[in-house]
Amino acid sequence: MTGVAAPAATPPRPGPVTLGQAFWVWLRIALLSFGGPAGQIAVMHRILVDEKRWIGEQRFLHALNYCMLLPGPEAQQLATYIGWLMHRTRGGIVAGVLFVVPGAIAIMALSWIYVLYGRVGIVSALFFGLKAAVLAVVLQAVVRIGGRALRTRPAKALAALAFVLIFFVGAPFPLIVLGAGLIGWWSARHGGAAFRGGGHGAAGGAVVADADTLLGEELPAHARPTRAETIRTALIWLALWLLPVGALLVALGPDDVFSRIATFFSTMAMVTFGGAYAVLAYVAQQAVETYGWLGPKEMLDGLGMAETTPGPLIMVLQFVGFLGAYRDAHGLSPLVAGTLGGLLATWVTFVPCFLWIFLGAPFIERLRGNAAVAGALSAITAAVVGVVLNLAVWFALHTLFRRTIAVAAGPFRFDAPEPSSIDPAALVLSLGAAYAIFMTRAGVIATLLATAGAGLALYALGALH
Repeated sequence: MTGVAAPAATPPRPGPVTLGQAFWVWLRIALLSFGGPAGQIAVMHRILVDEKRWIGEQRFLHALNYCMLLPGPEAQQLATYIGWLMHRTRGGIVAGVLFVVPGAIAIMALSWIYVLYGRVGIVSALFFGLKAAVLAVVLQAVVRIGGRALRTRPAKALAALAFVLIFFVGAPFPLIVLGAGLIGWWSARHGGAAFRGGGHGAAGGAVVADADTLLGEELPAHARPTRAETIRTALIWLALWLLPVGALLVALGPDDVFSRIATFFSTMAMVTFGGAYAVLAYVAQQAVETYGWLGPKEMLDGLGMAETTPGPLIMVLQFVGFLGAYRDAHGLSPLVAGTLGGLLATWVTFVPCFLWIFLGAPFIERLRGNAAVAGALSAITAAVVGVVLNLAVWFALHTLFRRTIAVAAGPFRFDAPEPSSIDPAALVLSLGAAYAIFMTRAGVIATLLATAGAGLALYALGALH
């Protein structure tokens, strides 16, 4: 007897799962998907990889890195991708739509409450508390993603460069993503190990091998589409996306608020790479400064809503579309106009996500194991850390300070805080939220509820004006 324990036996490979059975699992994931992309991907990993063993670790990360490359919400696209792997197009639609519906319903209800009662002191105090926690949550996303994506010095350098380019220079998202992808591709193509691995879905512990899962390692038949099938897929989803936009432009003209919502968020659907955290600063800037649909504080209120409801964080765009149409109703009831504007923003934001997955996933599946592609995807994930840090800084400026100063020096264009305008209450609540999340490991929802309660308490004490 050596006293050495025998390795645990590998559980048997799971049996077939019907679309009806998968429906209830996808609904469960949707209802548990709080806390932004990092938390949502962790929920999917725990249920789909560790618990159900529908998909293995490497295949999960391969799909995730592709979704990180796409414009739009990576967590929703990852659900669509895995749903498509399991049950073809119908499975992808079920998984992707279910991921969106709970949050869409919740944000719409909160948008109504916001415009009807948002200027009431107690409601303002509630959102004041939520904004303080949002800053800590975004910082947690930087740490989570960075901890898994920045394993090498070149990856850390790439993340730092991405932050400098986007915050101080205002470089476009697509150029940063394209540049990072080319760097990772070139490095891996020439045998470099700087951008191997990556991803932020793993939860640690034993690795679930692809071969021991429901999907296994095999390439499914629907990942070998004919040219006709590919063209048909593109035409169907392009029509669902662009025909409503074209109809609005023809019927109402390009300057109508609904046309502007349709064209702006359609453009965002094509260029907002890196997921919600990476793009919200740019979207906020355009919605606030260019279109005047809402103010910076209202944008933060919307993000607080999205953080406290299930589903993609990018669902905050429904709130933006709601306020834009609500304030420019053109003869409609403001609430009706706002509802239509919010639903329109949601439609043109999420329909393209299905296009990217159903059109691109078959090709990505055939590239599993390709070192150059894996290097490009991992480098993009590293750059996204810097882009998310940019969002954290943007939130900090507008949460902790009442005013900012525009700085322009050579190629640098950025906002700096005005020190005398610091908000002591916001600073204390933000530090408390950060302590709860990073030191006590409190959950996101618990932290958000605590800071919301603190905001109400400060209002009751007369500390908020």
